[in-house]
Amino acid sequence: MSGSPRATVHASSKAAVLDLIRAAGTISRVGLINATGLTGGTISTVVRNLIDEGLVVEIGLAESTGGKRRVLLQLEHSARYAVGVHLDHTNVTYVLVNLGGSVVARISRSSAGIEDPSLVVSRITRAADSLIESVGVDRDRVLGLGLVSPGPLAPTADMRLTPPAMRRWEDFAFDRALEKSTGLPVILDNDATAAALGEHWSGSVGATSTVAALYMGTGIGAGILLNGIPYRGPSGNAGEIGHTCLAIDGPDCWCGAKGCLEAVAGPAAVVAQARADRGLARAAGLTSKARAPVATDFAAISRAARRGDARASALLERSARYIAVAARGLANVVDLEVLVLTGNSFAIAGSAYLPVVRAEMERAFFARSAHPVEVRLSNTAATAPAVGAAAIVLQSELAPLRERVALPENLAAAEPPVLRPSSA
Repeated sequence: MSGSPRATVHASSKAAVLDLIRAAGTISRVGLINATGLTGGTISTVVRNLIDEGLVVEIGLAESTGGKRRVLLQLEHSARYAVGVHLDHTNVTYVLVNLGGSVVARISRSSAGIEDPSLVVSRITRAADSLIESVGVDRDRVLGLGLVSPGPLAPTADMRLTPPAMRRWEDFAFDRALEKSTGLPVILDNDATAAALGEHWSGSVGATSTVAALYMGTGIGAGILLNGIPYRGPSGNAGEIGHTCLAIDGPDCWCGAKGCLEAVAGPAAVVAQARADRGLARAAGLTSKARAPVATDFAAISRAARRGDARASALLERSARYIAVAARGLANVVDLEVLVLTGNSFAIAGSAYLPVVRAEMERAFFARSAHPVEVRLSNTAATAPAVGAAAIVLQSELAPLRERVALPENLAAAEPPVLRPSSA
C-alpha cells in the first residue's frame, strides 16, 4: 500500500530509465514514458544508448492491445557484475552478483575478526579472484567490490571498519588497502543497510515506499529504505535497533547502555540463557567447555526447538517477543509498509520469529487501521548482506541517486549582498 505518489531522485535520465527497467523486469518504451514523464525522444535516445552499451536488450513483443505491438526491454543480466563481501564476527561470505541481482557464485569462510587486517585483505583478494574466475566472467565487466560489516562505522575519509570484535582494525584504511590489492573500486557500508538494498535491487519488495530489513546475525540491526533510497544518517549508523532500550535496569550492553534489545534478546543472550539451564544445555549439545561461536550455539538451540524441546522453544519465543516490540517501535516511527526478516540467525530460526513479529504488528502497529505492515522472511536471509554489498556497487555505478542539496551552515554567506541604489 502506498500513499501519495513519490519518486526516487536519480542523478540522470539514464540512471532513472535503467533503474526502472530493473525494477519492472520487462517494460516497453511507452511504459517508460508513462512511468518517468520523460519525452518520447528522450526515452528513445536513452534506451538506444543503453542497448549500445550492452546493458539492455530487446526480448520480443508484448501482447497486442489493439494497436501496434510494443517491443519489450529488459536488463542484460550478464552485462555487468559486482563482488559483495559480508565480514561478520563469525564468518565471511563472498558473492558474485549479476546486473539483475542474482548470485552467480558464492564462497563462505570462517571469521576474520581476530586476524591482522592486512592478512584479511589478502584473503578477500584471493576469494574475489576465485569468484570471478570460477564463472569465467571478463574482469572488465566487474564494476567493483562492496564490503559490509556490523556497525559502528567510523565516519572518516578512510571509512574505517570499527565493529566491537574488530577493534584492532580501527586505524586501518581498509577500503584503500583493498582497492590497491584487488584493483577494483571498493565501497564500505553497514550490513543491515546493505541487506535492505539487496532486497530492493533483487525486486523482492517491489515499488513499496517505506521498507526496513530487520537483520539478525550475531547482533541486531535494521536497514531502512525510503522510496528506494537507503537512509544511513550522517555517520552511516542509522537503524541500530539492537541498541534501543527495552529494559532500563537490564543487563549491560557492549555499547555502554543497559537493557538494549541485543543484550536482552539477541542470539548471545539466548545462548547465555540456554547455558544457564543445565538440562537444556545438555539437550542442545552446549556442554563443551570450549565455547563455540555464538552462531553455532544459537543454531543448536534452534534445532532443539524444532525437535520439540519446550525449554528451547520458550527461549526463542521470549527473544521473538522482545524483537517484535522493537520492530513495532521502528514501524511506528517510519510508518513501515514492509518489514523483511533477514540475516543468518533468521535464516536458522525464522520460523520461530516470523509469526510473533507478524502478530505484534497486527495487534498494535499504530497505523494498522490505515494499512498493514507486511512482515516476511527473506528468501536470501543467509546471504542478504553480501548480495546487498554488491547491489550498492551496481546502484552507485549504474543507477546513482542525486545527492540532496544541503543548507549551508551560514546562510548569509551563501548569497552575496545585493547592492541597492542609494535613495539619495
